[in-house]
Amino acid sequence: MTTKIDVVGIGLDGAAGLTERVWQIMEGATVLVGSDRHLSYFPNHSAQRLVLKDLTGTIEEIRQRLEADERIVVLASGDPLFFGFGRLLLAELPPEKLNFHPHFCSVQLAFNQIKVPWQDARIISAHGRSLEELTQALQQGVEKIAVLTDYTNTPSVIAHLYQALDLPNSYDFWVCENLGGEEERVACLPIEAIQAQTFAPLNIVVLLSQAEPANEPLDINALPILGLPDSAFLSFRDRPGLMTKREVRLVVLGELALQPGQTIWDIGAGTGSVSIEIARLSPTSQVYAIEKTAMGKALIEQNSQRLQVSNVVSVHGSAPDILAQLPAPSRIFIGGSGGKISEILDTCDVFLVQDGVLVLAFATLEHFNASVEWLRTHGWNYHFLQLQLSRSVPVGSLTRFSPLNPVTVITATR
Repeated sequence: MTTKIDVVGIGLDGAAGLTERVWQIMEGATVLVGSDRHLSYFPNHSAQRLVLKDLTGTIEEIRQRLEADERIVVLASGDPLFFGFGRLLLAELPPEKLNFHPHFCSVQLAFNQIKVPWQDARIISAHGRSLEELTQALQQGVEKIAVLTDYTNTPSVIAHLYQALDLPNSYDFWVCENLGGEEERVACLPIEAIQAQTFAPLNIVVLLSQAEPANEPLDINALPILGLPDSAFLSFRDRPGLMTKREVRLVVLGELALQPGQTIWDIGAGTGSVSIEIARLSPTSQVYAIEKTAMGKALIEQNSQRLQVSNVVSVHGSAPDILAQLPAPSRIFIGGSGGKISEILDTCDVFLVQDGVLVLAFATLEHFNASVEWLRTHGWNYHFLQLQLSRSVPVGSLTRFSPLNPVTVITATR
């Protein structure tokens, strides 16, 4: 069956960017369908013109022209099947009647201008969509993100969202305007500059995760005494969101009921965020941050140096095996158990001093239930706090809440 509709991708270089084969298809067209901008690239073409405005009406008109045996060419930006009009045409018209001739897509042009391989990039369309997918990708620390923008979700709106999320990992922020055209501009800009600028309507944002920042001390005078921002801590490159969040740390610190001169265990310390908060609040105490991964131990040490605390001892080892080598604690926080919560609690029962306090934080019901059963059968006193927290994030000019993972905190004494 002869193809009757050719869907031609076109870039900002207009007719000059078409191949000779596509030009031959264009010359044989009796109907040209496209936006005003696309049609303007062919001012002298003799075909009838159908301006693409109302999509439903346009597709119905294409059907009628198809039945009249017209040679129809539909013009679309870049690759018609990359977040383009081609998807709707496939849904509404017989696929055997369609033939596609893609041009370079915007993401392809952007990464080639930046000179970064992009086969592993996360492509997110914010064109007529919410920024929920982008929010999740940023929180997950996706290494390369390309964002297709629109008049609402502009680069400045995306920059505002990025800043509001207070991420533990940082990104280089590229804005690529008018790709493939004479007014093309590609620049890596500071967040503050992006928020203050207006960009060309045709743009794409590329976010590239930065290399691990230098292990340099932070300006501690500019930081709060209590409740350090998540971004103050270096985090796991592959799991940047894996840390006890600021709001949860504040609750844990309160439940620990800290006093001067104590010995404290932080079991499953991760990046050391809880240990460092404790150490800053109680400089006369000694905090043992127990972490089973070598990467975690290194992060604890790097974060301790960055935040200029000297009373955190990073301990590389698995609980409960490593715990017997440590001084007896008066406070214990368990943020991770490696699936050995009952065994860890057995050891805590032996070593926690009289009138000591044990605080546990769980994201799963199974570990929570195992802990409650252990505490009940061993005669401990305990109470629970269920933390279901949300942070405000911008949505264009508006604001919504983005929930954190629910956490259950248990505080226990003998």
